[in-house]
Amino acid sequence: MPNYRRLYVPGGTYFFTVVTAERMRILTVEPGLACLHEAIDEISRKRPFEMVAYVWLPDHLHTVWTLPQGDDEYSLRWSQIKEAFTRRFLGRNGIEAPLSASRIKHRERGVWQRRFWEHTCRDEDDLKRLVDYVHWNPRKHGLVDNVIDWPWSSFHRFVELGEYDKNWGASDPCPDWHDPEWE
Repeated sequence: MPNYRRLYVPGGTYFFTVVTAERMRILTVEPGLACLHEAIDEISRKRPFEMVAYVWLPDHLHTVWTLPQGDDEYSLRWSQIKEAFTRRFLGRNGIEAPLSASRIKHRERGVWQRRFWEHTCRDEDDLKRLVDYVHWNPRKHGLVDNVIDWPWSSFHRFVELGEYDKNWGASDPCPDWHDPEWE
């Protein structure tokens, strides 16, 4: 059995990849889109964090968070977000993947993959690469020809702030990041 180790840095900045069960394409259509926004809003009110950047894709999401000083409980937040989403989503007749014996044994629903992938941001250069990767992702997956055309992304806010030109993303800003864990 794998030994999963996570780095917990109080007040740290983290990149996350969270994937739906069996890569179900539910996050950019209703009711999934509304449920995702509502779940994140609910949990961020209870356990605040700054969402630095995000992108919602049909079957997974990427986000960069900064936690409050002294706080390193990102795993708890993800658990609660997944739970809040699942409750809302299934309550609105959302679909779920078939339940395996293991999911039944652990009383889990078939909406999310069990785990998530996390990367602790090391410095400002790393943060820039992480944010670029988040915003480039819809183009990487062939969902749009231009990054600005993907509506479910913080890219638009970054353009308004002058961080990116609206035509940014003509080439891959992270050509060496094709490890499956980043997917």
